[in-house]
Amino acid sequence: QVQLVESGGGLVQAGGSLRLSCDASGRAFSNYHVGWFRQAPGKEREFVGAISWSGSSTYYADSVAGRYTISRDHAKNTVSLQMNSLKPEDTAVYYCAATSRTWDAVHYMRAYTYYSYWGQGTQVTVSS
Repeated sequence: QVQLVESGGGLVQAGGSLRLSCDASGRAFSNYHVGWFRQAPGKEREFVGAISWSGSSTYYADSVAGRYTISRDHAKNTVSLQMNSLKPEDTAVYYCAATSRTWDAVHYMRAYTYYSYWGQGTQVTVSS
């Protein structure tokens, strides 16, 4: 079992930055790949990015590539999502999720069904 808790959300002006954290507890979290997703009101859950268990591989949605960066700290059991140059359309509830399945950025990491564990989400609001 893995428990995930997101934090760091809030209200920011367009062009600003936020850093989200996903703190994990439970066995062998360091063996899990972690994905970030977001969901805006009335919209489907959207893939944001993912990081492999080792941290050596990352993968981003086109909508955030170049603005968002995912990193992880194994010693702290934390995965971070640094969000820069935020836009109003980035407003959503952001979730982190974990999977122990094979890392496959091309086929599977974008699919929310590929992940077994989810946090409760943290709200990010970007004002124009």
